[in-house]
Amino acid sequence: MSKRMIGVDVGGTFTDVFVLNEEAGTAAVAKVPTSRPDQSGGFLDGIGREVKDLSEISVVVHGTTAGTNALLERKGAKTGVICTSGLRDVLEMRRRDRPRTWGLRGDFEPVVDRRNRLEVPERTLADGTIRTQVDLEAVRAAAEQLLENGCEAAAILFANAYANPENEAAAVAVLREVWPNAHVSASHEILPEIREFERFSTTALNTYLQPEISGYLGHLEGALHDVGFDGEFMIVQSNGGVMAVETACKMPVRTALSGPAAGVIAAGYIAGSAGFENVITGDMGGTSFDVSLIHEGRSILSPQTSIDFGMVVRTPMIEITTIGAGGGSIAWVDKGGLLNIGPESAGSNPGPVAYGLGNDRPTVTDANIVLGRIDPENPIGGKLERLDVEAASKAIDAHVGKPLCLTTLEAAEAILRVANSRMAGAIRLVGIERGFDPKRFAFMPFGGGGALHAGAVLAETGIERAIVPRYPGVTSAMGCVIADMRQDFVQTINTLVSTLDEAALTDFMQSHVDQGMALLDASKTKFDSRELSFELDMAYIGQTHTVPVPITIETVKGKVVPPTKAQIEEAFDATYQATFGRLLKNGVRRILNLRSAVTGKRPKFDLATLAPKSDAEVAPKAIRRVHFGSDWHDTEIYDRLILPVGAVIKGPAILTQPDTTVLIEPDLQGRVDSFGNTIIEKQEAVF
Repeated sequence: MSKRMIGVDVGGTFTDVFVLNEEAGTAAVAKVPTSRPDQSGGFLDGIGREVKDLSEISVVVHGTTAGTNALLERKGAKTGVICTSGLRDVLEMRRRDRPRTWGLRGDFEPVVDRRNRLEVPERTLADGTIRTQVDLEAVRAAAEQLLENGCEAAAILFANAYANPENEAAAVAVLREVWPNAHVSASHEILPEIREFERFSTTALNTYLQPEISGYLGHLEGALHDVGFDGEFMIVQSNGGVMAVETACKMPVRTALSGPAAGVIAAGYIAGSAGFENVITGDMGGTSFDVSLIHEGRSILSPQTSIDFGMVVRTPMIEITTIGAGGGSIAWVDKGGLLNIGPESAGSNPGPVAYGLGNDRPTVTDANIVLGRIDPENPIGGKLERLDVEAASKAIDAHVGKPLCLTTLEAAEAILRVANSRMAGAIRLVGIERGFDPKRFAFMPFGGGGALHAGAVLAETGIERAIVPRYPGVTSAMGCVIADMRQDFVQTINTLVSTLDEAALTDFMQSHVDQGMALLDASKTKFDSRELSFELDMAYIGQTHTVPVPITIETVKGKVVPPTKAQIEEAFDATYQATFGRLLKNGVRRILNLRSAVTGKRPKFDLATLAPKSDAEVAPKAIRRVHFGSDWHDTEIYDRLILPVGAVIKGPAILTQPDTTVLIEPDLQGRVDSFGNTIIEKQEAVF
């Protein structure tokens, strides 16, 4: 019996499942409502829709928003901090910023209450010299105090621990002797990088998440094994790679953008296979619209992000911009008479008004239903048999139409215009405003609702074509199956190139390689290849901001052959010249950090195996009236998954499939490529 790979993406509204049978070259998808509060119910339900015997599954890869939600909703564990004397309030002071830049005041409460941030005597200097040995009895007393205060997790945060972890390592050893569980972190283990606030924040948030995420993943893994699964269970990281569950439980902060990252990985692979190296992705789920940019086949990695104000996570992650413009986002009119979309969402329960589950405020999905763009007789996902168009119309009229003196149809169109404008704004933010020419990019909409808005986004942004993947509603779940196993490491060096200790740099590189390879070796996954990459954060002395300088390194029998100072200087000059167009005469080069990545390249499946095999006649299965602009149009409805390769569908048309609906507007057309993607562009385009 052939084994299958399963990707599962749990979002705020839906749980998406992608099932790949590599041997047969077939795929199946499922979309079910996310179950709350126990997400394992929807998780297992989605898998069970396509796989009855879980012993057939070789690997399950999970993209999750559990960590993000726990941070946004402040639902992590009660956490304690033991820190260097004088640094109790680093988490609260941050970078002396405010929630609203021009506001006169702003409140912020760190995830660790001040009474649970305790100081102990110790001091390490920036050069690694220990001025004051840590008082281990004070550490023990602080740990006991935190336990008395009811803390479930604890972190050690010492000054300059990146330069010399000796004091911090001794303190965390004592803490682990006292602490009754494994939920303990030390900053040198999580982020051995310069700058106290970012290191303290990342470590504190990691500790805050440990009980929640390890409990969630442990429960999920147990539930899988209880129903016969005996394969490998892995988690998607924010950097677009995957990691073992054990690693995720120790470093849950790396899952902060897990689900959205999986979608970007899949989008890059799909677009690259189809010949598009430059893509802007738009993942529209029930709650949010996530935008990312892929340039020359590579996702853009950001070194840090803020999950919410003051909650800074510094770990490599795919750069994603999120706005509250999902299918479930609620439309409302403010006191000034302006129409707004989101950020509040109806989620999966009660969901849009048309679901009939108790919501009475209109959503983006309700507008699409009223305008005929979604078939009320065949709702995607969930167990609903029919959508209530009349209820959706009444809600739009009551909450948008009457306040703005619009008819129901005009109000529905207005909701979509505002939603589309917000999506286009997010796309401009990641693309056009950074100097990228939109005509060089394609737009890839995915998620349950993305393909309904492709034409409007093209018109708003000037992008010339969209590529709709074969299974857009479960693209993030597909990304779980595609993602490579990757481990990132960082170490502050903080030296001039001229005074670089090359032996020390080599030792750090070798340590990163050894740790990364050990993690790959411990995995049950087979890899096509293993890759190493190294970057140095560098600048001229006196500069605050650094540039990432790629360094080409050779290994001989697993041992790193270090770069020379001359090679480092040459690489920096090339990068700086390409970035700023000039070099600084007599500038002194400085190395701040070493960043390393060890990647196990997992086998990829051929997307062509998912392409339609039929050569059936291209014929609509129905005709439905759909509203565009100010008029109703007779619109042909097609079963998308049976359209043959090369089929061209002129708009207005709707392509339906179990996980999404694809809308082709009147002036556009869709063409099925050799991978089963639908390329949407203007009708006058010549192929």
